[in-house]
Amino acid sequence: MPSAFDFDHSPFDCLTAEERERVRAQVDIAYFREGEAILEAGMAPTHLFVVIKGFVQQFEQGGSEAVASFGPHDTFDGRSLLSGQVGGRFVAAEEVLAYQLARQAVNELIARNATFGALLFSDLSNKLAAIAGRVGQHELQSLALARVEAIPIRAPRFVDADCDVLSVVRLLQAERSTNVLVRDLAGAAPRLGIFTVTALQRAVLHGTPLDRLPVREVSSFGLITVAATDPVGDALTVMVRHKVHRVVVMAGDGGGDILGVLEALDLFSFLSNHSYLINREIAEAQDLADLAQASRHVTQLVGLLHGGGTRVGQIATLVQALNAQLFQRAWELIAPPGLVANSCLFVMGSEGRGEQLQKTDQDNGLLLRDGYAPPADLDAICARLTRTLIDFGWPECPGGIMVSNPKWRGSQAEFAQRACQWLLQADGERLMALAIFLDAHAVCGDAALLAGVRARLFSLATDNDAMLARFAAAIDAFADDPRWWQRLLTLGEQPGQRFDIKKQGLFPIVHGVRSLALRAGLDASSTAARLEALAADGQIERGLATDVLESLYFFMGLRLKAGLAEQEAGHEVTGQVDPARMSSLERDLLKDTLEVVKRFRRMLRMSFRLDAL
Repeated sequence: MPSAFDFDHSPFDCLTAEERERVRAQVDIAYFREGEAILEAGMAPTHLFVVIKGFVQQFEQGGSEAVASFGPHDTFDGRSLLSGQVGGRFVAAEEVLAYQLARQAVNELIARNATFGALLFSDLSNKLAAIAGRVGQHELQSLALARVEAIPIRAPRFVDADCDVLSVVRLLQAERSTNVLVRDLAGAAPRLGIFTVTALQRAVLHGTPLDRLPVREVSSFGLITVAATDPVGDALTVMVRHKVHRVVVMAGDGGGDILGVLEALDLFSFLSNHSYLINREIAEAQDLADLAQASRHVTQLVGLLHGGGTRVGQIATLVQALNAQLFQRAWELIAPPGLVANSCLFVMGSEGRGEQLQKTDQDNGLLLRDGYAPPADLDAICARLTRTLIDFGWPECPGGIMVSNPKWRGSQAEFAQRACQWLLQADGERLMALAIFLDAHAVCGDAALLAGVRARLFSLATDNDAMLARFAAAIDAFADDPRWWQRLLTLGEQPGQRFDIKKQGLFPIVHGVRSLALRAGLDASSTAARLEALAADGQIERGLATDVLESLYFFMGLRLKAGLAEQEAGHEVTGQVDPARMSSLERDLLKDTLEVVKRFRRMLRMSFRLDAL
C-alpha cells in the first residue's frame, strides 16, 4: 500500500488524522497508458482518482472536444460517484499515474466529514461555503466575518430627553461611559437619539447653563444601526460610509430591541485593522501630501485584509467607501467651493461598481449644474485632479476617460444628450462609452445631477431591443478562441503560460449582468446589487445568480492574489494569473467557475437572441 499520499490538497486537506489513516490503508495506485480510457460514459464508477503524474482529459458524452483537464493533485470524478453513473469520458492525455480510492471508502469519509463531501460533490456556492468554514486553513474567514454579537457590547443606558445635560454628564462619569441613548416622547412621534461626550462642546457653546439645558437640545437623532447578526466587516463599512464613531446594535430577530452601542474603538480592538484610522486620516488631511499617505495606507490595508482571509466582496466594499472619501477630499482641496457645490464628480468602471481591489486605470467624469458658469481655469483644475490621482497610484486611462478630457465633463443637459447619442447611435466606440458610464457612482458634489442623466438614459434604453442585443453581444468580445480555458487547465504543458482573468472571467460576468440591468432599468451600479434585483424580479434564476456572484468574487480573488505577488516582487501590477502557481483547490474552483460563465453566457444568448445578430 502506498504511504506517500499527499494530504495538502483539496478535498483531502480537511480530513482528521484518523480519517487520513483510513485513506492510507485503503488507497491503491493505478497506471494508464496514453490514450487509454479511464472512465467511459454510462459506466458505474468504482473509484475516486487523484492524479500523481500526467494529465487526464474529460470529454462530454459523444463530444470530441475536451471540457476539462486534470493534472497532478487534481481529483476526479466525485460527481460520478454521487450519481452512480459516469457522465462523460475520461482519457489519459499522456501516461498517467493516479491514486484510486474505492467508492465504499469515499462514502465512509463523507459520512464522517461533511466538509469533505461538500468539497467533493457540492455546487459552487456550497463548496465555497464549506471552504469558508474550515478551521486552521488559509481560506478561513477573518474576524471581519464574525458577527457583531461576538464583540463585547455594553448594555444600553437610556435617559429622558428632558433630563438636563449636567445630570447626564454625571451619569456618564459614574458609568464610565461615553454615550447614552435619549428618549424623546414630546413630539408627535417618539424618537430616539444619542448624547456623547463630544456633544459637550455643543452644550457649552449653547449658552444655557448645563443644569438647565435639556439633553434633547444637543443630542443627535436619526441613529445609524446595525444588526447583531451582521458581519463585523459590514459594521465597519457602515461606520466609514456614514462617518460615525459608533452605531446602535439591534437584535437580529427583527424585534427592534436595542442591545447596546458599538464604539469604533471596541470594534477595532476586535478586528485589529487600520481602516478607521485611514478614514480619519482622509478627513483630517490638510493637503494633497497627507492624502497621498492615506492612499498608500488603503493599498496596504487590502493586502492585510486579504492575508487575513477577509472575503473579497467585503474588501471591495470597504475599499470603495475609503476611495470615495479619498476622491471627495482631493476634489475639495483642488476645486473652489463653488465648483464643488455645483458639480458632481463620479467614478466608473470597477471603482464605480465597488469591485476594485487594486488601483487600475482612472475612469472618472464631471457633471456641472445647468446654468452654472464654471471657473475660467476649469481645464487646469481638472488636469490637476488627474495628475493627483496618478500620484496616488491610479494610472492614466489610455482611452482618456478622465475629467481632464472635455468629452467626460459638461453640464447635465450636455452630458445627457451625449449619453443618449451613445444609446441611439450605437457603434462599437459609443457602446463602450455607454457600458463604462452605466457603472458611474457619485463621489463628491450633487449626486442628483448624475441620477438625472441616468434616469434619462434608462427611459430610452428599455424599449430598444435591437440596441440592447448589440450591447449585450460584447460578452463575446474576448471569446474568439472558445478553447482557451482548456489549454490553461492543462498545466505543465506550457510553462510560464499566463492568462488575463479580467477578459476571460470578469468581463463576461460584469457586462452580462450590466446588460440585463440596463434592459430592466435598474439603477444599481454594482454587480452584486444588480444580480440581487434581477433575481428578486425573476429575470434570472436565483441559483444561477448566486453562482455568478460567487464566480465573480473568485475571479477577483485570483486577480488580487496575482497582483499582490507582482506588487511584492516590485513588478508592474497586471493581475494576470499564472496557472502553474495555482493550488489544486484553486484549479478545481476555476473549472467550476468557468462552467458557470459558460452557463451564464448561454442564458444571455437566449435572452437577448444573440444568435440572430
